[in-house]
Amino acid sequence: MRPTPRKEVYDAYWHLAAERQRILFRRLAGLPAPWTDDEVLRTHKFCNAYRASDRVSQWLIHEVIYAHNGLRAEDQLLRIVLARLFSKPETWELLRSEHGEITWSGFSAERYGDTLDRAFAQGRTLYTAAFILCATRAFGHERKHRNHFALAEHMIGQAHLARTVARVGSLQELYETLLQFPLIGSFMAYQLAIDINYSELCDFSESEYTVAGPGAQRGITKCFTDTSGYSDHKIIMWMTDRQEHEFARLGIDFPSLYGRRLQAIDIQNLFCEVDKYARVKFPALKSNRTRIKARFAPSGPVPAPFYPPKWGLAVPACSGAGALPASAMAREHHPGPQLALL
Repeated sequence: MRPTPRKEVYDAYWHLAAERQRILFRRLAGLPAPWTDDEVLRTHKFCNAYRASDRVSQWLIHEVIYAHNGLRAEDQLLRIVLARLFSKPETWELLRSEHGEITWSGFSAERYGDTLDRAFAQGRTLYTAAFILCATRAFGHERKHRNHFALAEHMIGQAHLARTVARVGSLQELYETLLQFPLIGSFMAYQLAIDINYSELCDFSESEYTVAGPGAQRGITKCFTDTSGYSDHKIIMWMTDRQEHEFARLGIDFPSLYGRRLQAIDIQNLFCEVDKYARVKFPALKSNRTRIKARFAPSGPVPAPFYPPKWGLAVPACSGAGALPASAMAREHHPGPQLALL
């Protein structure tokens, strides 16, 4: 048996995916606000349909991974690990301003820790609020950032992560390798595996393996009345395989990422986003989260996107509506479904 969707929320999932992608393309085209007729998307902050298009992922891909040529594997892995653990470009820039370009040869857990001690004492926020990180004293330090610097030192140094990454044969194996380290839970291990896979150090399909985070788990519960015994992993893979069918069923002309279909990591993220969307659109569906904390407040023009060159995406060199697909510019008239209590 196949999973049984809760139709209103399930259909809203695909509407959300398409409309959030249109919002990105309309902003890239320089069109004026509002970029959507969907009141929920216009009012509240949502991640992009594709994880790689989000602000921090764009920064990580462009500035952390591909900004410098000739970096050794140890350099690249240190940069990716530190960038993702903090997920805050401002913290990265603070470390660079104090210690120069971040490389393995110039890294010192002690000196980096001193820098963030001072920043913390001044009231600076060091981490993003996007991830809940394990904060145990796994390496004996009182402060979380010092334990994370010690973790990075252990991963790249004593554990020789670069050698291991060169040998792994799948995204799942990379994930399982990262999961073995202290302070790295299942969801962070998956996020790190995806980030490393953006680089030239490995090249696995983003749809070959996935891990559902807590938000995605809540979204799956809202999208289905019965999963027919499918695990969260299998649900995400099932949705990944069905995306073209579902867009066609709903009459949605989905504006893909320059020809790249949604990957399992994106489908997983969208479950997290539909959990948020349903808090407003379908409030009768209760969970341990009842509201969307972040309001949408555009900070200015969206920079031209940059994706891993190995993806081979034909990203237009110029901006403007003429550089984008027609499906990205069309307004979808979605009737705003009402939840039938099931």
